Amino acid sequence: MQQLEVINILKKDLNFTDQSILKLKKFTNLVLKENKKYNLISKSTENQIWARHILDSAQLVKFIDFSSNSLADLGSGAGFPGIVLEIFNKNKGFHVKLYEKSPVKRRFLMKAIKELGLNAEVLGDIRDEKLDTDIIVCRAFKKLDYVIQVSREIAKKPHKLIILKGQNAQEEINKSFKNKKYPYKLEKSITNIDSKIILMNIS
Repeated sequence: MQQLEVINILKKDLNFTDQSILKLKKFTNLVLKENKKYNLISKSTENQIWARHILDSAQLVKFIDFSSNSLADLGSGAGFPGIVLEIFNKNKGFHVKLYEKSPVKRRFLMKAIKELGLNAEVLGDIRDEKLDTDIIVCRAFKKLDYVIQVSREIAKKPHKLIILKGQNAQEEINKSFKNKKYPYKLEKSITNIDSKIILMNIS
């Protein structure tokens, strides 16, 4: 799936505006440029950045209530999905917080926010920061049981967890529910037939 095809899906199925598409183009150029110096995304995925990173992140807009107060992206990396979600966001009262422990990636995130004129905040390691958001998202972060532990111990209650996972999503859920179970739903990913999106309510 190449850039034009992805942009078509972003506009038709996910309601991205022309202005947000322009910002996404600028953002992808920034990522690819910085990736020459630092390993922000895997080099093998550079030529599929629109499908593998942009669309994979963007599909989460279907499950997010942008009228709530805030969203936290754990292990934001190069800004997937956090920056993509902030580019889509039209509510000035909705605050996106990007948690990333790598100083190199934090510097990149701050540069991207400044150049794109976004309303997002960059924070450090999740264990050293306050986590007081309504929605927590993560992609290519830790195992699910760790995310649930962070959710239970650090985050304010109640909140919603939205996690992009591969084909072992159900297996990870089963392992994580040994002590306590939470209401959840599994949604299909639009970028990979085997991948899933976990939607979970933590209270």
